[in-house]
Amino acid sequence: MLVAFFLLASMVQSPKEKDNVEKDTIPTSSGTITIYCIGHGSLMFEFKGKHIYIDPWSQQADYTLFPKADLILLTHHHFDHMDEKAIGTIATTATQIVLTSEAHHALKKGIIMRNGDTKTVEGFSIHAVPAYNITKGHEQFHPKGRDNGYVLILGDKKIYIAGDTEDIPEMSSLKNIDIAFLPMNQPYTMLPEQVAHAVSMFHPKILYPYHYGDTDVSIIQKLLAEEKGTEVRIRSMK
Repeated sequence: MLVAFFLLASMVQSPKEKDNVEKDTIPTSSGTITIYCIGHGSLMFEFKGKHIYIDPWSQQADYTLFPKADLILLTHHHFDHMDEKAIGTIATTATQIVLTSEAHHALKKGIIMRNGDTKTVEGFSIHAVPAYNITKGHEQFHPKGRDNGYVLILGDKKIYIAGDTEDIPEMSSLKNIDIAFLPMNQPYTMLPEQVAHAVSMFHPKILYPYHYGDTDVSIIQKLLAEEKGTEVRIRSMK
């Protein structure tokens, strides 16, 4: 029994803090973006002294060890994307929260954005885009018209955070995307082949597969090996 206890304890992931999260820096025309790949669908961008969080989830990090949020983007209301504990930890009275109408119904605050809306919040341009399932039998997970992806502009860089979606036709309308975060875990989001198809529709300069669970990420690297215009960056985003 004692051996089993220690084996179980060794499998429990220590809560992440800001300084031990994988991060990248991206230069822009007006400063550097630091991207923190917290895990699953959770991200943080640090830019010009401000902190922008995407779908913070307490299972991925100890948010008491992270900076307070200036802006939080919530793609939808599922528990692994809209965690009230994480939001309550990083939010202040000045924090702006952008979210869907369903998430607003649960959280009782924030700025509602619907598919197609564009707003400037905290000085940053945000465009809400569709995010939904198209595989037969999976449509109920993320129905069309309910959830958001976001195109966020930081400096001269356009960042696409897809949210929970498949390779929907609307992706072909995305233009000049510098950085894309695309989910890769069927049945809820995409197969690697669908991610490769999505890349072929809008050709991001940098692709981060995220929210990929137990999917073999080497598959997307192989599928996009000949995609010269897109750099694939694999980070710990299970």
